[in-house]
Amino acid sequence: MESWEKIYNGLIEFFTVTLAHSYVGVILQLILLSTVFYYMFKVLKGNKAERFVPVVVFFILLCGVTFAFSDFDSQLLLVIVVLIAMLVFTMFHTEIKRSLLDLNLKKDKSDTFTTTGVELIMDEMVRAVQNMSKKDIGALIVLSDDNLPEGIIESGTVVNAQITSQMVEAIFYPKAPLHDGAMVIEGDRIYAAGCFLPLAQSENLPKEMGSRHRAALGVTMVASVTAIVVSEETGIISIVKNGAVKKKYADAADIRNALSEYYWSDLTAEGKL
Repeated sequence: MESWEKIYNGLIEFFTVTLAHSYVGVILQLILLSTVFYYMFKVLKGNKAERFVPVVVFFILLCGVTFAFSDFDSQLLLVIVVLIAMLVFTMFHTEIKRSLLDLNLKKDKSDTFTTTGVELIMDEMVRAVQNMSKKDIGALIVLSDDNLPEGIIESGTVVNAQITSQMVEAIFYPKAPLHDGAMVIEGDRIYAAGCFLPLAQSENLPKEMGSRHRAALGVTMVASVTAIVVSEETGIISIVKNGAVKKKYADAADIRNALSEYYWSDLTAEGKL
Protein backbone atom coordinates (compact mmCIF):
# COMPACT_ATOMS: atom_id res chain seq x y z
CA MET A 1 0.00 0.00 0.00
CA GLU A 2 2.87 2.35 0.85
CA SER A 3 4.43 1.80 -2.57
CA TRP A 4 1.19 2.78 -4.35
CA GLU A 5 0.89 5.80 -2.09
CA LYS A 6 4.45 6.85 -2.98
CA ILE A 7 3.66 6.47 -6.69
CA TYR A 8 0.48 8.50 -6.30
CA ASN A 9 2.24 11.25 -4.36
CA GLY A 10 5.04 11.25 -6.89
CA LEU A 11 2.61 11.73 -9.78
CA ILE A 12 0.81 14.52 -7.95
CA GLU A 13 4.09 16.27 -7.22
CA PHE A 14 5.22 15.84 -10.83
CA PHE A 15 2.08 17.37 -12.35
CA THR A 16 1.48 20.06 -9.73
CA VAL A 17 5.01 21.13 -8.89
CA THR A 18 7.70 19.89 -11.25
CA LEU A 19 5.75 20.10 -14.50
CA ALA A 20 3.90 23.26 -13.53
CA HIS A 21 7.16 25.14 -12.94
CA SER A 22 9.05 23.87 -15.99
CA TYR A 23 9.15 25.09 -19.57
CA VAL A 24 7.68 21.78 -20.72
CA GLY A 25 4.73 22.28 -18.38
CA VAL A 26 4.13 25.80 -19.62
CA ILE A 27 4.25 24.61 -23.24
CA LEU A 28 1.85 21.74 -22.53
CA GLN A 29 -0.56 24.10 -20.78
CA LEU A 30 -0.43 26.51 -23.71
CA ILE A 31 -1.12 23.67 -26.14
CA LEU A 32 -4.02 22.43 -24.01
CA LEU A 33 -5.56 25.88 -23.63
CA SER A 34 -5.08 26.65 -27.33
CA THR A 35 -6.82 23.39 -28.27
CA VAL A 36 -9.73 24.07 -25.91
CA PHE A 37 -10.14 27.65 -27.19
CA TYR A 38 -9.90 26.52 -30.82
CA TYR A 39 -12.72 24.00 -30.49
CA MET A 40 -14.79 26.41 -28.39
CA PHE A 41 -14.50 29.15 -31.03
CA LYS A 42 -15.19 26.56 -33.75
CA VAL A 43 -18.44 25.60 -32.01
CA LEU A 44 -19.42 29.26 -31.65
CA LYS A 45 -18.69 29.89 -35.33
CA GLY A 46 -20.63 26.78 -36.36
CA ASN A 47 -23.60 28.13 -34.44
CA LYS A 48 -23.22 31.59 -35.99
CA ALA A 49 -22.32 33.11 -32.63
CA GLU A 50 -19.02 34.75 -33.54
CA ARG A 51 -20.14 37.90 -31.75
CA PHE A 52 -19.97 35.95 -28.49
CA VAL A 53 -16.19 35.44 -28.89
CA PRO A 54 -15.23 38.86 -27.40
CA VAL A 55 -17.40 38.07 -24.38
CA VAL A 56 -15.60 34.76 -23.88
CA VAL A 57 -12.20 36.45 -24.24
CA PHE A 58 -13.23 39.11 -21.72
CA PHE A 59 -14.18 36.54 -19.09
CA ILE A 60 -10.98 34.58 -19.75
CA LEU A 61 -8.91 37.71 -19.13
CA LEU A 62 -11.03 38.54 -16.09
CA CYS A 63 -10.38 35.08 -14.63
CA GLY A 64 -6.66 35.48 -15.35
CA VAL A 65 -6.51 38.79 -13.52
CA THR A 66 -8.52 37.30 -10.64
CA PHE A 67 -6.16 34.33 -10.34
CA ALA A 68 -3.12 36.64 -10.44
CA PHE A 69 -4.21 39.09 -7.75
CA SER A 70 -6.67 37.11 -5.64
CA ASP A 71 -5.85 35.60 -2.27
CA PHE A 72 -8.07 32.61 -3.01
CA ASP A 73 -6.72 29.33 -4.22
CA SER A 74 -6.95 29.65 -8.01
CA GLN A 75 -7.52 25.92 -8.47
CA LEU A 76 -10.49 25.99 -6.11
CA LEU A 77 -11.89 29.08 -7.83
CA LEU A 78 -11.49 27.42 -11.22
CA VAL A 79 -13.35 24.33 -10.04
CA ILE A 80 -16.19 26.49 -8.72
CA VAL A 81 -16.44 28.41 -12.02
CA VAL A 82 -16.48 25.18 -14.05
CA LEU A 83 -19.15 23.61 -11.83
CA ILE A 84 -21.37 26.71 -12.06
CA ALA A 85 -20.93 26.81 -15.84
CA MET A 86 -21.85 23.11 -16.15
CA LEU A 87 -24.89 23.60 -13.94
CA VAL A 88 -26.13 26.60 -15.92
CA PHE A 89 -25.57 24.85 -19.25
CA THR A 90 -27.31 21.67 -18.07
CA MET A 91 -30.38 23.56 -16.85
CA PHE A 92 -30.68 26.08 -19.67
CA HIS A 93 -28.89 24.51 -22.65
CA THR A 94 -31.85 25.07 -24.99
CA GLU A 95 -32.22 28.72 -24.03
CA ILE A 96 -28.45 29.25 -24.31
CA LYS A 97 -28.43 27.66 -27.76
CA ARG A 98 -31.26 29.89 -28.95
CA SER A 99 -29.63 32.99 -27.47
CA LEU A 100 -26.31 32.29 -29.16
CA LEU A 101 -28.01 31.87 -32.53
CA ASP A 102 -30.00 35.05 -31.99
CA LEU A 103 -26.80 37.06 -31.54
CA ASN A 104 -26.88 37.49 -35.30
CA LEU A 105 -28.36 40.87 -36.12
CA LYS A 106 -31.74 40.53 -37.75
CA LYS A 107 -31.71 41.49 -41.40
CA ASP A 108 -33.45 44.76 -42.13
CA LYS A 109 -36.01 43.65 -44.67
CA SER A 110 -36.96 47.23 -45.40
CA ASP A 111 -33.81 47.56 -47.51
CA THR A 112 -34.84 44.63 -49.68
CA PHE A 113 -38.61 44.41 -49.95
CA THR A 114 -41.49 46.53 -51.09
CA THR A 115 -45.04 46.18 -49.85
CA THR A 116 -46.11 44.73 -53.18
CA GLY A 117 -43.17 42.33 -53.22
CA VAL A 118 -43.94 40.92 -49.79
CA GLU A 119 -47.63 40.56 -50.59
CA LEU A 120 -46.76 38.59 -53.73
CA ILE A 121 -44.43 36.31 -51.75
CA MET A 122 -47.11 35.67 -49.14
CA ASP A 123 -49.68 34.92 -51.84
CA GLU A 124 -47.32 32.41 -53.45
CA MET A 125 -46.54 30.74 -50.11
CA VAL A 126 -50.19 30.49 -49.06
CA ARG A 127 -51.12 29.05 -52.45
CA ALA A 128 -48.34 26.46 -52.31
CA VAL A 129 -49.12 25.33 -48.76
CA GLN A 130 -52.84 25.02 -49.44
CA ASN A 131 -52.26 23.12 -52.70
CA MET A 132 -49.99 20.63 -50.91
CA SER A 133 -52.54 20.29 -48.12
CA LYS A 134 -55.30 19.41 -50.60
CA LYS A 135 -53.08 16.79 -52.24
CA ASP A 136 -51.78 15.36 -48.91
CA ILE A 137 -48.20 16.23 -49.83
CA GLY A 138 -46.00 16.47 -46.76
CA ALA A 139 -43.96 19.64 -46.32
CA LEU A 140 -41.83 21.42 -43.73
CA ILE A 141 -40.96 25.08 -44.30
CA VAL A 142 -38.72 27.03 -41.91
CA LEU A 143 -38.80 30.84 -41.88
CA SER A 144 -35.29 31.85 -40.82
CA ASP A 145 -33.40 35.10 -40.29
CA ASP A 146 -30.05 33.47 -41.04
CA ASN A 147 -29.99 32.17 -37.46
CA LEU A 148 -29.89 28.41 -38.03
CA PRO A 149 -26.82 26.30 -37.15
CA GLU A 150 -24.53 25.79 -40.15
CA GLY A 151 -24.92 22.03 -39.78
CA ILE A 152 -28.60 22.25 -40.71
CA ILE A 153 -27.88 24.16 -43.93
CA GLU A 154 -24.97 21.88 -44.80
CA SER A 155 -27.20 18.81 -44.40
CA GLY A 156 -29.33 20.00 -47.33
CA THR A 157 -28.76 21.65 -50.69
CA VAL A 158 -28.43 25.39 -51.22
CA VAL A 159 -31.07 26.39 -53.76
CA ASN A 160 -31.14 30.20 -53.59
CA ALA A 161 -34.28 30.34 -55.73
CA GLN A 162 -37.14 32.80 -56.09
CA ILE A 163 -40.20 32.02 -53.98
CA THR A 164 -43.02 30.84 -56.20
CA SER A 165 -45.79 28.35 -55.54
CA GLN A 166 -44.54 26.19 -58.41
CA MET A 167 -41.02 26.06 -56.97
CA VAL A 168 -42.20 25.23 -53.45
CA GLU A 169 -44.50 22.46 -54.70
CA ALA A 170 -41.82 21.09 -57.01
CA ILE A 171 -39.36 20.72 -54.14
CA PHE A 172 -41.87 18.83 -52.00
CA TYR A 173 -43.19 16.66 -54.85
CA PRO A 174 -43.02 13.08 -53.44
CA LYS A 175 -40.62 11.87 -56.12
CA ALA A 176 -38.34 14.91 -55.90
CA PRO A 177 -34.91 14.22 -54.35
CA LEU A 178 -35.27 16.95 -51.70
CA HIS A 179 -38.86 16.35 -50.61
CA ASP A 180 -38.03 14.53 -47.36
CA GLY A 181 -36.10 17.37 -45.77
CA ALA A 182 -37.00 20.87 -44.68
CA MET A 183 -37.07 23.97 -46.85
CA VAL A 184 -35.36 27.04 -45.39
CA ILE A 185 -36.72 30.46 -46.36
CA GLU A 186 -34.43 33.44 -45.81
CA GLY A 187 -36.05 36.72 -46.76
CA ASP A 188 -37.32 36.67 -50.31
CA ARG A 189 -35.42 33.51 -51.34
CA ILE A 190 -35.70 29.77 -50.92
CA TYR A 191 -32.23 29.45 -49.47
CA ALA A 192 -31.93 25.67 -48.99
CA ALA A 193 -33.96 22.47 -49.25
CA GLY A 194 -33.66 18.87 -48.13
CA CYS A 195 -32.27 19.98 -44.76
CA PHE A 196 -32.33 17.64 -41.77
CA LEU A 197 -33.51 19.16 -38.49
CA PRO A 198 -33.05 18.05 -34.86
CA LEU A 199 -36.05 16.02 -33.68
CA ALA A 200 -37.88 16.81 -30.44
CA GLN A 201 -37.47 13.81 -28.12
CA SER A 202 -40.07 14.55 -25.45
CA GLU A 203 -42.05 11.53 -24.30
CA ASN A 204 -45.12 13.72 -23.80
CA LEU A 205 -45.61 14.28 -27.52
CA PRO A 206 -48.68 12.61 -29.06
CA LYS A 207 -47.90 9.34 -30.79
CA GLU A 208 -49.61 10.49 -33.96
CA MET A 209 -47.12 13.32 -34.29
CA GLY A 210 -44.83 12.38 -37.18
CA SER A 211 -41.20 13.13 -37.94
CA ARG A 212 -42.00 16.43 -39.67
CA HIS A 213 -43.80 17.78 -36.62
CA ARG A 214 -41.02 16.55 -34.32
CA ALA A 215 -38.47 18.21 -36.56
CA ALA A 216 -40.45 21.45 -36.52
CA LEU A 217 -40.64 21.36 -32.72
CA GLY A 218 -36.94 20.51 -32.49
CA VAL A 219 -35.70 23.34 -34.69
CA THR A 220 -37.93 25.93 -33.03
CA MET A 221 -36.54 24.88 -29.66
CA VAL A 222 -32.96 25.66 -30.65
CA ALA A 223 -33.58 28.71 -32.86
CA SER A 224 -36.05 31.58 -32.98
CA VAL A 225 -37.70 30.51 -36.21
CA THR A 226 -41.21 29.69 -37.37
CA ALA A 227 -42.07 26.39 -39.04
CA ILE A 228 -45.04 25.60 -41.29
CA VAL A 229 -45.87 21.89 -41.45
CA VAL A 230 -48.15 20.03 -43.84
CA SER A 231 -49.02 16.51 -42.73
CA GLU A 232 -48.54 13.86 -45.39
CA GLU A 233 -51.15 11.59 -43.79
CA THR A 234 -53.95 14.09 -43.20
CA GLY A 235 -53.02 17.26 -45.08
CA ILE A 236 -53.45 19.23 -41.85
CA ILE A 237 -51.43 22.46 -41.72
CA SER A 238 -49.72 23.42 -38.45
CA ILE A 239 -47.79 26.51 -37.35
CA VAL A 240 -44.93 25.78 -34.93
CA LYS A 241 -42.98 28.34 -32.93
CA ASN A 242 -40.88 28.35 -29.73
CA GLY A 243 -41.05 24.57 -29.41
CA ALA A 244 -44.85 24.36 -29.48
CA VAL A 245 -47.64 23.98 -32.01
CA LYS A 246 -49.15 27.46 -32.00
CA LYS A 247 -51.91 26.65 -34.48
CA LYS A 248 -53.25 23.31 -35.66
CA TYR A 249 -55.71 23.11 -38.55
CA ALA A 250 -54.27 26.38 -39.85
CA ASP A 251 -56.13 28.03 -42.71
CA ALA A 252 -55.06 30.66 -45.24
CA ALA A 253 -55.47 33.48 -42.70
CA ASP A 254 -53.29 31.69 -40.14
CA ILE A 255 -50.55 31.05 -42.71
CA ARG A 256 -50.67 34.68 -43.80
CA ASN A 257 -50.44 35.83 -40.17
CA ALA A 258 -47.34 33.68 -39.60
CA LEU A 259 -45.76 35.06 -42.77
CA SER A 260 -46.73 38.61 -41.80
CA GLU A 261 -45.00 38.26 -38.44
CA TYR A 262 -41.89 37.02 -40.24
CA TYR A 263 -41.77 39.68 -42.93
CA TRP A 264 -43.16 42.70 -41.09
CA SER A 265 -41.91 42.21 -37.53
CA ASP A 266 -39.02 44.65 -37.92
CA LEU A 267 -40.77 47.15 -40.16
CA THR A 268 -42.74 50.21 -39.15
CA ALA A 269 -45.25 52.05 -41.26
CA GLU A 270 -45.93 51.11 -44.84
CA GLY A 271 -44.69 54.52 -45.90
CA LYS A 272 -41.17 53.50 -44.88
CA LEU A 273 -40.99 51.07 -47.79
